[in-house]
Amino acid sequence: MKDDLAKLIDRIDAARLSRRGFMGTAAAFGAVAMSGTPALAQEVKKGGILKMGLGGGESTNSLDPGLAASQVPFHLCRIMGEPLVDVAADGTLEMRIAEAVESSADAVVWRFTIRQGVKFHNGADLTPADVLATLERHSNKDSSSGAFGIMEGIESMKVDGNVVEVTLKAGNADLPYLMADYHLQIQPASSVATPDDGIGCGAYKIVVNEPGVRHTFEKFADYWDDTRGHYDGVEITVINDATARMAAIQSGQVHIANRVDPKIAKLLSRAPGLTVQNVSGRGHYVFIMHCDTAPFDNADLRNALKLAINREEMVDKILDGYGSVGNDTPINAAYPLFTALEQRKYDPAAAAEAYKKSGHDGSPIILRVAEGAFPGAVDAGALFQQSAAAAGIPLEIKREPNDGYWSEVWNKQPFCASYWGGRPVQDQMFSTAYLSTADWNDTRFKVPAFDDLLLKARAELDPAKRTEMYAELSKMVHDDGGLICPMFNDFIEAVGDGVQGWEKNGVQECMNGLAPHKTWLA
Repeated sequence: MKDDLAKLIDRIDAARLSRRGFMGTAAAFGAVAMSGTPALAQEVKKGGILKMGLGGGESTNSLDPGLAASQVPFHLCRIMGEPLVDVAADGTLEMRIAEAVESSADAVVWRFTIRQGVKFHNGADLTPADVLATLERHSNKDSSSGAFGIMEGIESMKVDGNVVEVTLKAGNADLPYLMADYHLQIQPASSVATPDDGIGCGAYKIVVNEPGVRHTFEKFADYWDDTRGHYDGVEITVINDATARMAAIQSGQVHIANRVDPKIAKLLSRAPGLTVQNVSGRGHYVFIMHCDTAPFDNADLRNALKLAINREEMVDKILDGYGSVGNDTPINAAYPLFTALEQRKYDPAAAAEAYKKSGHDGSPIILRVAEGAFPGAVDAGALFQQSAAAAGIPLEIKREPNDGYWSEVWNKQPFCASYWGGRPVQDQMFSTAYLSTADWNDTRFKVPAFDDLLLKARAELDPAKRTEMYAELSKMVHDDGGLICPMFNDFIEAVGDGVQGWEKNGVQECMNGLAPHKTWLA
């Protein structure tokens, strides 16, 4: 067994643990050990303050990683925190707070060896007990954590020396990837009662926290990884207005601006002193219906609305080529275990027939949008209104303010615009947003057969069988869910020429939130 394991580890190191390879090896052997391979050394310049102008921040934002629901809180998590593991730009798994991972042969029991010498921003040493307390908090439904859906599959957890052992209700070869969720930043055990205290173990510690306005950070002197965190500090200015954000990057007030509107990306790329960076991935711009709330509890009405949206037109006019057509499922070809479904087309006649069958009374159907929902969301709502009108479906567009959208509209109002950054693996995406009990089930899609199949897919270690199961799960959402997914978006950022070390990473925006860690100023 030792010889077999040694050979396995050699294979993993050579392949840098691709997800497909990992699933195969986890199924074949009882234990795996992984270590992230560092990037090739580059000459970097230390120092300076990185200034970021970001949309997606609100006055209601919290420093609690579990509550991060939009772009700025996502970046706060990444700047201040560290997860057990991370997902690299090429989809491989990188060790962070965990320095090795072992699995039982059936992928039910997982052992995370915790790195020594890591300190929190309050000066305390990170211990396995802190890791356990963090994971237990996100497993508690009362925490309202965005990671609760993926933590539900855990039966029990315990500390065993320098190891945190996780026992699942059923085997799951994807568990290490689930631990890369950005909500799962390791915090001190003392932070369980005060998770918004801003104490992490990342490269930068919080100095100023003015939600919806600005956040500033200084380099944490005791940060454990000297290959990251090249700046003396980071400043985030919340600039939700897209025009003001682009003016800030063009004038040199900020070094990085997120959420570049696709309609101006090509024009902006010709501006002096900056580069437009774009990368495709799993992110998608959507309209979401609550399946348990009238009139969207009517399957025929949901079907009518899905048939009444012109996806191709939306990609052309809203994304200007910086994306691709969606198909009312959160999964696209960026996922390794992907199976294409028959593409749903814009069909006004079929939409009109489904609308008539629904028996809807003809009153306006209110769709809530905000420019902060996703770039071009207001215009996308107008296009949807026009295409639905051709089918006799009365959409009324209600524009909401950006501030408070993610706390007062998303996941509360029954029909609204939204976006998802995607997740590294299907199980994480489905568990976060479509499992019946998930806090972030923003379509209220609660189907026992879906839940059962998702759990079976987790336990299935044969990639071919698992692929079939994921195809069926996608079909369930496509056919019966409350998701209208017209397009998968590129992540588009404007980056000043002084920023060096940029890499393409389609997991999330701004290099999966690692721009402050991996870039430097020339």
